[in-house]
Amino acid sequence: MSLQTASPFGEPVLELRALHKSFGETRIIRGVDLTVLRGQRHALIGPNGAGKSTLFNLISGHYTPSSGEILLNGASIAGFAPHIINRLGLSRSFQITNVFPRMTVAENLRISIMGRYGHRLTLFRPIRGLADVNDEVEEYLQKLRLVRRRDSLAGDLAYSEQRILEMGMALATDPAVLILDEPTAGMSRDETTYIVDLIRSVTEGRTLLVVEHDMSVVFTLCDQVSVLVYGEIIASGEPAVVRADKKVQEAYLGEEVH
Repeated sequence: MSLQTASPFGEPVLELRALHKSFGETRIIRGVDLTVLRGQRHALIGPNGAGKSTLFNLISGHYTPSSGEILLNGASIAGFAPHIINRLGLSRSFQITNVFPRMTVAENLRISIMGRYGHRLTLFRPIRGLADVNDEVEEYLQKLRLVRRRDSLAGDLAYSEQRILEMGMALATDPAVLILDEPTAGMSRDETTYIVDLIRSVTEGRTLLVVEHDMSVVFTLCDQVSVLVYGEIIASGEPAVVRADKKVQEAYLGEEVH
């Protein structure tokens, strides 16, 4: 009798089914099927123009699908507004850093956390009275290794620190799925190593979907890799399996696999 190794991951938390997106006569996403399991770190890779950013914009509600389904925890979110999708448990970062530059690091994190607790900024309730929120701000400053920058304006942070803060703001909404769009883009090798270590730490036990061009990041960080080429998934599997796939080598990885 053969023994099967149990999957370390849970049930599907994000599912794309026969997803299509066209802009006029131009078809960008062409029938994508994709499943991300709870607790899995899943990378989406592919050449420039493959449709990765379009796919992320569909998942996060910035675009509406032409057809097909997007399921979060088994419920359809296709066509929902981004803020509704966020409340339902999906949060994302962007290729271009998106923080509040004239607010401090702690204030940026506080805004994200307040939304989850149902608090709103108001002149009639002092921030210091929100003990639950303030405690979490301090926890996230520790997790993100930004304690010494808590009172710095976000706009004064180094580029890599701004990327960390943006990721932290997305995490602070406590999402079921976190999606990161090229989190190490524009960073040096040392910065990339640092960021990958941090991502691994802060996403422990969480579900992550990431677009990343640095293959060393993809193959060391992620449990599953899906390859998007011309709007279609041509391969999906564990990193070693995808790395060895001849179709993937021909279409995208080329010499990078050696």
